[in-house]
Amino acid sequence: MLAVMLAATLLLIALLSANAEYRLFMPGLLEGAVLTVEITLLGAVLAMFMALVAALAKLYGPLPIRWLSTTYIEIFRGTSALVQLFWLYFVLPQFGVFLDAFLVAVLALGLNIGAYGAEVVRGAILSVARGQWEASIALNMSKAQMLRRIILPQAFTAMIPPWGNLFIELVKSTSLVSLITLADLTFKAQQMNQTTLKTVPVFTLVLLIYLAISLTVTIVMRMLEQRASKGLTRGRAA
Repeated sequence: MLAVMLAATLLLIALLSANAEYRLFMPGLLEGAVLTVEITLLGAVLAMFMALVAALAKLYGPLPIRWLSTTYIEIFRGTSALVQLFWLYFVLPQFGVFLDAFLVAVLALGLNIGAYGAEVVRGAILSVARGQWEASIALNMSKAQMLRRIILPQAFTAMIPPWGNLFIELVKSTSLVSLITLADLTFKAQQMNQTTLKTVPVFTLVLLIYLAISLTVTIVMRMLEQRASKGLTRGRAA
């Protein structure tokens, strides 16, 4: 179903692009879409790394590390992604720290989504059946070996659906980076709309492009979920 929806969306974009009025905007919008995808991919990598580190630190770290992890999670979950973006871009220079707008976008969105993802990872780890923990202890595994070989592979399957939702949220949040002068998809659309006043074709194409990106993310995550589930089933059978 999702593949059909993606194919229909791409077909509709192609059909609209054949129209002279719509064709005029496609090159610029696609250029902005490339930047949007780049920020999404890099932000996703940072988010997954921060989520894993923060979750493990909160579960197993010494008290100061647990406090630090909790502080990070609560600050980035409890404040607006837009404010975080502005803080990194406009406030840090007041302290002598100047960051490139692209780096700010990746950092702000990656850290924001990573804070939500940390709770997903933590919940997935805690959801692993108690018998798996006991079996790992019986095999005289260290905590690191237990997590790497037994717990995290099983928790990974439980993480995938909520991470799919977080990645979709990340795609949508990239529209905020237009406010710090990055020429992403939203920035290009606003610029074209202001200069041509062709609101309908511009934002129709933007809507469809965002939908195509989101559907692609969803399909990839569904494929990962299916593969992980099959691998887990084979592992249990063995």
